[in-house]
Amino acid sequence: MVANDRREFQRLRLAKPILALLDGQNALILDIGISGALVEHYGKAKSGDRFMLLFKWKGSDVEFVCEAAHTVVMRKTENADVSHTGLRFAQPVGDADKQLNDMVGTFVGKVLAAQKANAGAIEPSSAVALVDLGGARRSRTRGFLTFRLRGGRWSREMTESPSQPQDGFTVAAYEDDDELKSLCSAYEAADEEGRRLIQLVAELSARTVKKT
Repeated sequence: MVANDRREFQRLRLAKPILALLDGQNALILDIGISGALVEHYGKAKSGDRFMLLFKWKGSDVEFVCEAAHTVVMRKTENADVSHTGLRFAQPVGDADKQLNDMVGTFVGKVLAAQKANAGAIEPSSAVALVDLGGARRSRTRGFLTFRLRGGRWSREMTESPSQPQDGFTVAAYEDDDELKSLCSAYEAADEEGRRLIQLVAELSARTVKKT
C-alpha cells in the first residue's frame, strides 16, 4: 500500500441524523459509510463491544452486527451519559449491504448534484452517473483501477488494493470508460469535500469486486 493512501473508508456527514435503534434503544446516526457509522446514543461503550444497529431505508429494515471502534462521552444528563460511538459494520443481516450501498449512493449523488451550482463544470448527468457505478457492466475482470491526478494530469494503473489514494480514487476494474471519464471530470472540478464524497462513491464500486 502506498504510504499516503487512506487507511479508513470515508463516511458521509449527514445533514439530518437518521433515527436508529442500537440494541433496541433509540439512537441517532450522525454519519455513515460503507464500513461503519458514527452514532449518538445513551450510555457508554468500550472498544470491541458488539451491538445490533437497525435503521430504515425506503421503508425496509437495514440491520448490521456492529463493533465499537471508539467512543466519547459528549454530555451527561440526569439519568445517563450521551456518547458518540464509532461503529464498524461486522456483519450484515439479510440484504443490508445492498440497502446500504443504495442509501449511501443516493445521498452522495444528491450532495454532488447540489454542489453543481458552485462548480459549473459538473453536469447533473455526471453526478447521477456516479451513484450508478456499482450497477455498471459486469465481467470476469478482477482487481481495481486507481486514478491519480498529479500536476493536472491523470495516471491510471491496475492494482490489487481497493485503497483510496490521497490524490484520486480507486474503482472496480470493470467500470465503463465513459463513466470513469465523468468521474475524473467531476473530481477535477470538485472542492475538497466533493472529492471526499467522490472517493466514497468509488468505494461503493470497489466493494462489488468479488474476492478470489
